[in-house]
Amino acid sequence: MNAEPTSPTTPPAIAPRRPLTLRATAFALLLAMLWGGNPVAIKAGLADAGPLRLGALRMALGGIVVLLFALAVGVSLRPKRSELLPLAGLAVLFTVQTALMYFGGDRTSAGNAAVLIATFPLWAALCAHFVVPGDRIAPARAVGVLIAYAGVVVVFSGDLRGGEGLAGDLMMLASALLLGLRQIYLSQTSQAIPVSRLLMTQALAAVIVFLPLSFLLESAPWSWSAAFLAALLYQGIGIAGFGFLGNTWLLQHFLPSRVTATQLTTPVFGVILSWLILGEPIGPELAAGVALLTLGSALAQRRPAATPNP
Repeated sequence: MNAEPTSPTTPPAIAPRRPLTLRATAFALLLAMLWGGNPVAIKAGLADAGPLRLGALRMALGGIVVLLFALAVGVSLRPKRSELLPLAGLAVLFTVQTALMYFGGDRTSAGNAAVLIATFPLWAALCAHFVVPGDRIAPARAVGVLIAYAGVVVVFSGDLRGGEGLAGDLMMLASALLLGLRQIYLSQTSQAIPVSRLLMTQALAAVIVFLPLSFLLESAPWSWSAAFLAALLYQGIGIAGFGFLGNTWLLQHFLPSRVTATQLTTPVFGVILSWLILGEPIGPELAAGVALLTLGSALAQRRPAATPNP
């Protein structure tokens, strides 16, 4: 009997997650490049809106993308009774992590934010070691992740030396920890709950919590400058829409620590995009960082030797 086909919106039928294929790695790196511009877009958007308002508007746009995608593939967004508890846990985890990211980004530099949020693969790998079958941290992979993160630190060493605010840095580090945990949570829950319902839960939770709080706590007038709209569309459609869909699909089908390892390259893509778009100079740190990231990612993604099936 033929197995029922799966889609990006429906969980596979007892399909073990596996190491990244070449095509999946290329797609993951494409998403990492997209995420590289997110700290810059957040910083630009915060110039015209408060953290709560920007977060609510971003997730409203992302929810529209998820809704259109679910309608296109014919997946219901109404949760089953058995899904309510895990979806509620995801809603709490996502809103706290996102709030810390926006408030932290408002209180530190974009460079510091990019470095600190990029630590989430380390937390994800550590969590996956204990809860995801077949995703244990072998010594070579552990060394690879640490080398890759050292490359991230080297790239932003100048920003770290001249950091702009301990409170913002601590918020970003806490957000990175929760983001790493959320990657594993999504990888686990997507085995039983369609991706579209998971992402719509995140979007609705952010809008329901952030928008009323914005009206209560943020008194600045609404601003709709061209720069704000560009930053909002990038975060909403590019990140909260396409980026979340693609990343959750990868987490559903591949080992989460391998997926998040590719995202260690995100800050480097951010530097390159800043150079291309904003004309910011590239120092020698980037060359050293790319070398460390390349070596570390190769070790982190290395597949174990194949063993014969019994």
